[in-house]
Amino acid sequence: MADLKSSPKDPPLLAVLKGEMRDPPPVWLMRQAGRYLPEYRALRAEKGGFLELVYDSDAAAEITIQPLRRFGMDGAILFSDILIVPHAMGQGLTFGPGEGPQLTPALHDGDFSQLQPNPLYFAKIYETVAKVRKAIDPSVTMLGFAGSPWTVATYMVAGHGSKDQAETRRLAYKDPARFQALIDRIVAVTVDYLSGQIEAGAQTIQLFDSWAGTLSPAQFERWVIAPNADIVGRLMVRHPDVPIIGFPKGAGAKLAAYAAETGVDAVGLDETVDPAWADAMLPPGMPVQGNLDPLALIAGGEALEQATLRIRHALSGRPHIFNLGHGILQDTPIEHVEQLFALLRKPL
Repeated sequence: MADLKSSPKDPPLLAVLKGEMRDPPPVWLMRQAGRYLPEYRALRAEKGGFLELVYDSDAAAEITIQPLRRFGMDGAILFSDILIVPHAMGQGLTFGPGEGPQLTPALHDGDFSQLQPNPLYFAKIYETVAKVRKAIDPSVTMLGFAGSPWTVATYMVAGHGSKDQAETRRLAYKDPARFQALIDRIVAVTVDYLSGQIEAGAQTIQLFDSWAGTLSPAQFERWVIAPNADIVGRLMVRHPDVPIIGFPKGAGAKLAAYAAETGVDAVGLDETVDPAWADAMLPPGMPVQGNLDPLALIAGGEALEQATLRIRHALSGRPHIFNLGHGILQDTPIEHVEQLFALLRKPL
């Protein structure tokens, strides 16, 4: 955790990441740019597939900004995907209709030494960051992101997502030296990729470890904590004033070790974490982000109001960024997002 100092010029979200208390808390929503918005669906129908949007910096910048126009978020999260890293490293990437992402060839038997990033893939992402940063109000924080090495590796090894990441876990147990070579490669590429986002205008970055919850404690230490600590340490050398948010979904009781050992500046909580427990277990003063259940947002009404207030009260004693516990779901009613923002603009 870096010793970050806020400035009066910092936008609210960035100030909280540097340790300031704000009431009401700043807010953004994971996957806020995407399928629940009719304007996104219209642009996707016009432009074609998902990757066509990601690599079209004008379209990606427009999609990043769309939710800000509707709801006035405090953060603009780059419209992209965690699998841009393996795509740039040479794996084919497709998003079929109604299917999850597919990476080819799967690397369970491949030679990891051949994975060399093509900077042209990242260049379009950097263009998007720069265009968004130029377009948004100075009161809004620009967030970049990448997938954490364990989560990215699960897709690279299996060629697709899975419920328990069994194929990748099996490889990590059977041949840890070989799997470590893949993790090390992902770490190196990710550091350069995130550094490029920061240089293009990202004011903070988030590391998404979406599948961290499937590992045993010892494996969690090796494949989640150690690689994320490596990334954080390298980025702090290059960009000491840029805060880093770590989001190890499903970490549960291992969250405290993650917060203490990775060096991240803030921790994102998924919806299964009791925010009062997190407040008691995490380092004093560490900013926390989260952690409304996306289904509570779909429910709306009294359920949404009660869940929102419970989180705010539980985390009122430390710097807090309000967010979901995972990505917003595509069938989320627009009026429920409006209800959430009306609730969040009121001080406790």
